[in-house]
Amino acid sequence: MRVTPITGVIGAEVTGLDLTRPLSSEQAAALAATVVDHKVIVLRDQPYATEHLERLTLELGGHGHTPFLESMAGHPGVVRVVREAEEGGINFGGKWHSDWSFQPEPPAFTLLWSLDVPEVGGDTMWTDQERSFATLSPGLRDTLRGLRMVHSAGWAYSADGVLARTAAGRTMTIHTSDEALAEQVHPAVTVHPVSGREALFVNPTYTMRVDGWTTAESAPLLEYLYAHSTREPFTCRVRWTPDCLAIWDNRSTQHLAIDDYRGHRRELHRTTTAGSRPSR
Repeated sequence: MRVTPITGVIGAEVTGLDLTRPLSSEQAAALAATVVDHKVIVLRDQPYATEHLERLTLELGGHGHTPFLESMAGHPGVVRVVREAEEGGINFGGKWHSDWSFQPEPPAFTLLWSLDVPEVGGDTMWTDQERSFATLSPGLRDTLRGLRMVHSAGWAYSADGVLARTAAGRTMTIHTSDEALAEQVHPAVTVHPVSGREALFVNPTYTMRVDGWTTAESAPLLEYLYAHSTREPFTCRVRWTPDCLAIWDNRSTQHLAIDDYRGHRRELHRTTTAGSRPSR
């Protein structure tokens, strides 16, 4: 396995593995460690099959729980992330977020494998939440270590959420529900269960407010953290190619799907691996 960094901060291209075949326990452990170290990795020219994605997800820790999104028939946990060329509406994943941070135990890794991508456009960006936390002032870091944040899927997935209001003509099946209004409290700064490194754990899609504060009181701090954590020096951008797999660590990143490919079809298949409760 060969690892080539994408930037000086986050991301790496990995070669030397054939994901159409089962990985040994040593290979799976090395791959997982590489994801933790680089936060997002990309493996190109990996011919896609649903069974390959499912097997790799199991090798990396087993499937996480996927709410609201309809899985492929016969393949629990595998979601088609697709937008047809003629389809309008909002771009799925088009706002900075960490997958399912509203869950009691958010996923450790997300896997996204390309089937059909535009010749240009439709890239994905990631940002390093460890570096963004480390570059805050010592005083703000100390303050954040003592705060907890309220997360909810309501803005996106509630019965009156943005995905319900923009459902007309969408190819993906998304089951919006007021169950999304449930709230979950996590530390504002987490300690990674594998690396032991601290990371900022807030995102503009699912973080609602500081626990014990009002929404209005929380807004100035959260807006500052959102802007700081997505600064260009903390990011990498990946251009999708056919048969390309990205794996990233939700415990130390946010990501964003760029909406610049309207009029072109894009389909990727997605799974997540089971995680643990964020803690300090």
